[in-house]
Amino acid sequence: MDRLLCGELPPGGRCDLKTLAGEAGANRTGFYPKKDPNGTVRDSPYQHLAEEFVRRLKALQEAGTLPDPRDAQVARLKAESNTLRDRLARRSATIEELTSFKTLALSRIAARQEEIIRLRSPQPNPDTPPVARLTTVPGGSQTIGSCS
Repeated sequence: MDRLLCGELPPGGRCDLKTLAGEAGANRTGFYPKKDPNGTVRDSPYQHLAEEFVRRLKALQEAGTLPDPRDAQVARLKAESNTLRDRLARRSATIEELTSFKTLALSRIAARQEEIIRLRSPQPNPDTPPVARLTTVPGGSQTIGSCS
């Protein structure tokens, strides 16, 4: 038990009850409580060792020590995954914000362009009276006065 909790794991083993049973040369089921056919639970021969092992392993984990390098790797990868998720969420929010800014900027540019076109087109001057159309006189083209 002490070797496993110090991180001295056998090849292919982990810091768990299965490896502990294998290292002790005992049957793994001897570490778990037994249930009789009538439903009563009875202790197994090595259950006290299993409880002590789990208690000590939990104390090490709460202290921040992980005797199993795979557990440490899993914890590191989970932390890295959470960091990447946060980064991705921030980038997605930034992209969304920039997309809305782009849409707003394009609509403002289009409105300004329309305003420029409107201002460049010839507009009637409100100070000058509008040009009146002359009407023709019915009956033809008569010359009034001398044309010389």
